[in-house]
Amino acid sequence: MSQYQMKSDTNSPVLQVTDLHYRYQQKKVLEAVNLTLAAGKFYALLGPNGAGKSTLFSLICRLLSTEDGQISLQGQQLNKSPSSVMQSMGIVFQQSTLDLDLSVAQNLLYHASLHGIKRKVALQRIQIELSRFELQDRQHEKVRTLNGGHRRRVEIARALLHQPALLLLDEASVGLDIATRQSINKYIRQLCEDEKITVLSSTHQIDEISPEDNLIILHQGKVRLDAPCQQALTEQGCSDVASLYQKMTQGQLS
Repeated sequence: MSQYQMKSDTNSPVLQVTDLHYRYQQKKVLEAVNLTLAAGKFYALLGPNGAGKSTLFSLICRLLSTEDGQISLQGQQLNKSPSSVMQSMGIVFQQSTLDLDLSVAQNLLYHASLHGIKRKVALQRIQIELSRFELQDRQHEKVRTLNGGHRRRVEIARALLHQPALLLLDEASVGLDIATRQSINKYIRQLCEDEKITVLSSTHQIDEISPEDNLIILHQGKVRLDAPCQQALTEQGCSDVASLYQKMTQGQLS
């Protein structure tokens, strides 16, 4: 059994969002958002610009403070145990946060040190993640020499070093070519299956979503859909995700 599996109880939710509200001044951005994410599942988060996706991510990873509602990770409330909760979370933002003048390995080792991982253990985990993402032969190269796809793989590898129960991907595939996006998505879904890690991935790329995924559609600050993708397609009488997405965001609920 992997260390990811030991940290995640498959019988209880990994992430629980309960009655979450948020306003920017007088504007409602999120309204009564409720989500339950299970261990080992991939959740695709879709929504038009302004739907509240970025705000939701910012609240989960504490870039914004929760005003009304509750966020819990593995049963621990974010506002009561922030350090412990954040330790169980890995995050990849849309904008790269790698140090371009450090090598791949140096970036990963620095991140591990921030999480208090001993050097010997860190080096072992780095090799595991580099191997997973086929980056072993690039580990001594400076990040600035890598293409966009390889940089994104490094960021995901970095987010996994402290073995989180939840991985947040905020528009992580933006700017990547189709082949690279498909490759990275394959790795991520395999990670869910093999390591029982939970992934919440926001995207605008409808073609990235498969019928096996769990689909969450956020529109005007409200959850319009939260269901296994194939089940939602059948229940809503839609032939594909694009038509389902259009139906939900136009408010044509069955």
